[in-house]
Amino acid sequence: MAAIENGTVIDHIPAEKTYQVVNLLQLQNLTNPVTIGYNYLSKKIGRKGIIKVSDKFFTDEEISRLSVVAPNVVLNIIKDYEVVEKKTVETPDELRGIVRCNNPKCITNNEPMNTVFHVVDKENGTIRCHYCDKVQNINSVELV
Repeated sequence: MAAIENGTVIDHIPAEKTYQVVNLLQLQNLTNPVTIGYNYLSKKIGRKGIIKVSDKFFTDEEISRLSVVAPNVVLNIIKDYEVVEKKTVETPDELRGIVRCNNPKCITNNEPMNTVFHVVDKENGTIRCHYCDKVQNINSVELV
């Protein structure tokens, strides 16, 4: 994989989640170069994906969305071919407007409003809807 001068390298993505990350961050809509590596061997997680995005630095909101699909990925911020910062993506305490409530009667599915979930258990991926108190597993949610 070629080095990038400036941008972000998303590393340690569970291999099966690589293309979910691409879709979530809408990388297919960018005009700058994006390199996607898939099924690399990883001592940490077995098989991993890696994505290099030239001239792109992600917002906190984009990073929060990423945590839903692939928590514990590492973002390497690159400037002048050097890693200037490493961020481990962690699930925040609250998810706003990221996932859909799976309770059809929830107000968020019947009114034009953002969803809000409280993360109850980060280790097991348990989240609870702020409005209807429905508990869901983060691995089986639908993204907004």
